[in-house]
Amino acid sequence: MKHLTLFQLNHVVRKTLDENLEPSYWVIAEIGEMRLHASGHCYLELVEKEEDKIIAKLRGTIWAYTYRNLSIWFENITGQALKKGLKILFNANVQFHELYGLSLNIKDIDANFTLGERARRRQEIIEQLKQDGVFDLNKQLVLPTVAQNIAIISSPSAAGFGDFTAQVENNQRGYRFRIKLYKAVMQGEKAVESMINALLTVANEAEQPDVVVIIRGGGSQIDLDCFDSYDLAAHVAQFPIPVLTGIGHERDETITDMVAHTRLKTPTAVAEFLVSGMSAYEEQLEALFTRLYQGVLGKIRSREQHLDNCRQRLTAASKGAIIKAGHQLDLLLKQLQAASKHNLARHKAKLEMLQKTLDLVDPGKILARGYTLTTIDGKRIKAGMAKKGGLLKTYLPGEIISSKVEGTDKQSL
Repeated sequence: MKHLTLFQLNHVVRKTLDENLEPSYWVIAEIGEMRLHASGHCYLELVEKEEDKIIAKLRGTIWAYTYRNLSIWFENITGQALKKGLKILFNANVQFHELYGLSLNIKDIDANFTLGERARRRQEIIEQLKQDGVFDLNKQLVLPTVAQNIAIISSPSAAGFGDFTAQVENNQRGYRFRIKLYKAVMQGEKAVESMINALLTVANEAEQPDVVVIIRGGGSQIDLDCFDSYDLAAHVAQFPIPVLTGIGHERDETITDMVAHTRLKTPTAVAEFLVSGMSAYEEQLEALFTRLYQGVLGKIRSREQHLDNCRQRLTAASKGAIIKAGHQLDLLLKQLQAASKHNLARHKAKLEMLQKTLDLVDPGKILARGYTLTTIDGKRIKAGMAKKGGLLKTYLPGEIISSKVEGTDKQSL
C-alpha cells in the first residue's frame, strides 16, 4: 500500500473538492466570532446552532477589499454593522488549503435576509414575552398622580440626560422634582447587563421612586439593538414600578419601548410628560377648589335666605303673639277688675254686718238703752263672785256708782 504524506493527503482533498464542488454556495450561518486584521481582512467563525447548541462550525474569510465595500453596503441597508451573533445569508466558495485547512471565502451577503431574520428574531422575543405572561405587566401598574421622585437610568455623559434634567429643572410652572441617576452603559455588548444591574439597584432602594425613566438620546440602529434584548425587556416588563422610556428615536420602536409602561420619543418628551402630569393635577385641584368654593358659597347663601325667611316668619309670629297676649292681658285685667269689685263689695257688706254686730254689743249703747254694768274688784261680776265686803262699781250712762257688798241672797229665776 502506497504511503502519503500529510501534505499529499491534503492536496488530494483539495483537488477532489475543487473538481466536485460548485463554484459557490449560498449559506445561512451565525457569526460566532469576528476579528478584523490590521490589514483589513475579516476573519469569521461561522456556526449553526440547534437549541443554542453548536452543531456545525467553519472558518470564513472576507478579504480586505471585499469587506470594505460589503460592510458599508450591509450597514447602510440594515442599519447595523456585521457583528457577532448576527445570522446572515452569504455567498461563498469552499476553499481547502494544505496548511490552513477548510474555510469559506465570502464574496457577498444578502442584507435583506438579515433584515428579515432580525425582524423574525424580534417577533420571537415578543411572542416569548407574551407566552411568559409578562409583556403587559408594567403597563398594568398605576402611574402615580404626581410623579416627583424620579429614578433615571442613563449614562451621565449622554446628551439626552442633560436635555431631560434641563427640561425638568427649568419648567415654567416651577415644579420641583427629586432626580437620582443610576449610571449605566447604554450601547454595546455590556449595555444589557449594565441596565439590568441599574434596575436591580433601584428595586433594592429603601425609598422607592415614583417612576423609573430609561433615557438615551438617539443613535444608530445598531446602537439601539440592546433595547431589543429579551433579558432587558423581561426585567422592564416585570419591574414593580412604572417604567418610562425616552430612548430618542422616532423611526422604530424597540421591544423595551413596547413593554414599558409609557413610551415617549425623546428624553425631552419624557420631561414634558412628567411636567404635564403635575400641571394636570394642579388644574384638577384648582377645579375642585372652585367647585368647593362655589358649593360652600351656595350653601351659605341658601342658609342666609333660610335664616331671613325664618326671621320674617318669626317677626310675623312674634307680632301675632304679642297682639294675642295683649288681648289676653286685657281680658285678664277686666276679669281681675270685675273680681276685685265683687270681692270689695262682698267684704264691704261683711264689714257693715260686723259693724252692726259691734254696734249691738257696744257697752255705751247698751247702757244708753237702760242697762247697767257692774264689776267687783275691777272684774266683771259673775254669780258667786260677790262676797261680803266686796267693792262694787256700777256703770250708768254718765255716772259710776261705788258700793260695798253687805250680803247676798240666793234667787232662782
